[in-house]
Amino acid sequence: MGVKSFIAFVLLSLSLQSLNVNASPRILQWHTEKGTPVYFVESNQLPIVDVRIIFDAGSARDKGQAGLAVLTNALLAEGAADKTAQQIAEQFEDVGAQFSNGALRDMAWLSLRSLRGDQYLQPALTMLKGVLSKPVFSEESFQRELANLKIARQSVKQSPSAVGSETFYKKLYGNHPYASPVNGDDESLAAMQRKQVIDFYDRHYVSSNAVIAIVGKLSRAQAENLANDLVAELDKGIKLPAIPAVKLLQKAETISVTFPSKQSHILMGQTGVKRGDKDYFALYVANHPFGGSGFTSRLVDEIREKRGLAYSVYSYFSPSRELGPFMMGMQTKNEQAEQAIGLLKTELKKYWLDGPGEDELESSVKNITGGFPLRIDSNKKVVEYLAMIGFYHMPLDYLHNFNRRIESVTLEQIQSALQRRLDPEKMITVVVGGETKAKQSKAN
Repeated sequence: MGVKSFIAFVLLSLSLQSLNVNASPRILQWHTEKGTPVYFVESNQLPIVDVRIIFDAGSARDKGQAGLAVLTNALLAEGAADKTAQQIAEQFEDVGAQFSNGALRDMAWLSLRSLRGDQYLQPALTMLKGVLSKPVFSEESFQRELANLKIARQSVKQSPSAVGSETFYKKLYGNHPYASPVNGDDESLAAMQRKQVIDFYDRHYVSSNAVIAIVGKLSRAQAENLANDLVAELDKGIKLPAIPAVKLLQKAETISVTFPSKQSHILMGQTGVKRGDKDYFALYVANHPFGGSGFTSRLVDEIREKRGLAYSVYSYFSPSRELGPFMMGMQTKNEQAEQAIGLLKTELKKYWLDGPGEDELESSVKNITGGFPLRIDSNKKVVEYLAMIGFYHMPLDYLHNFNRRIESVTLEQIQSALQRRLDPEKMITVVVGGETKAKQSKAN
């Protein structure tokens, strides 16, 4: 085994080891010299360091040019600091470091995982800094990555689940930025220009628009130096204004999309909760026995076990900066779609009225709190939580109090939250499949 392969093997082996992490890792918080918030957990059990830098640069900032945030983020590592994409990848590989980047609706990020030794960490951080602060955005790279997005766009059109998700978000969010397809659409990709990418980077990838999360075998002083250096060459810029509030649905609607498949893909839902919402924990617990606990949920029992209409059926809340969706989903035979939709509506209405039973609540609380240590048992998982805490301005004791908040949820709180935050009579229903003509109609 070569040196590079050995380093990569060691890093992977360490990353797979479970940490004996305290259920509440101690989070330190400060700001860099340029004012960027930093969230840090010192973890000396493994000789690795995880760094994640997050920007308010997700697709909600596309401003009508869908796919711009994703394309900009993808181009960061396609040429930077006088190095080609291949040279960047090789520099990370030479020291066994793992680099990743991406963009979603709310945020964009760059992440690095490295062995702690200075001979590994320092070259990796130097390359990360170069990718972050000195991207080239060459015309050649721009055209190549744009072509990749266009190819991915064709794959979306061939996937009934992807078509359903895109249709659902467009109908649910209307003119709100969350309606924009994260990876772009035909019109926006055809009109995309390199200058738009450069302008997007200049405005969004600035120190005032960032959050840094660090976990690993570092002292606070070392973490401070790391964070200061990482953003030292970024423009300070300005913090972006808030995105618009999400409007609540005013009526129910069903959208049928013709697709040549034997199965109908069904999505049903409405607006749900924000990150940090006062009802978050009540709704999180409420969803667990309804459709969030896999094969033990009510939806699975009624739709799969009793009637055999689907192999999998689920529900979840997806909190975002503004109201994220509450969604239920399943696949069933085309001829069974109407029956399955009726059952989803019936079960939701019943649960909305009565909530879970005492035994369901007790079982759900035990399941959620019992599994929580596994959600923070590695540096990688902890750094992702730190990024979320920092980006959404959540309290530093969020992890410390998570199980306590879950255990404090009562049946009365669940029923109150369900009836205040959901309306079974105002659901968006998207059905993709079948051979009938696509139509749009009011739901009964």
